[in-house]
Amino acid sequence: MADNRNRSVAFILLVGGVLLVVAALVWVSLSKPVAPAVTPTPASVAEVQRVTPVEAKAALNAGEAVIVDVRDVNSYAASHIGGALSIPINELPDRISELNPSSWVITYCT
Repeated sequence: MADNRNRSVAFILLVGGVLLVVAALVWVSLSKPVAPAVTPTPASVAEVQRVTPVEAKAALNAGEAVIVDVRDVNSYAASHIGGALSIPINELPDRISELNPSSWVITYCT
């Protein structure tokens, strides 16, 4: 009887140890920071992806893109694309964190 009890305790300790190791491995794998998506900066104006107004509207309506008006606030107030965010180009470096890095960001200035 004592032998069975010792085996049960040993089994419980072994299973508990295995569960702790598995939990630690899961915790380590889930706590690693995810690297942000890196979009290469175009080397020239010719390499900048162009989007037609129809493509931009479809992407905005589908929730696939964010439209950012980079003109000054007065130009934005006078007229802008519905749903577009106003982030003037000179404020963009300080406000870039307002944009989701995994979103398709379409900027316009005319």
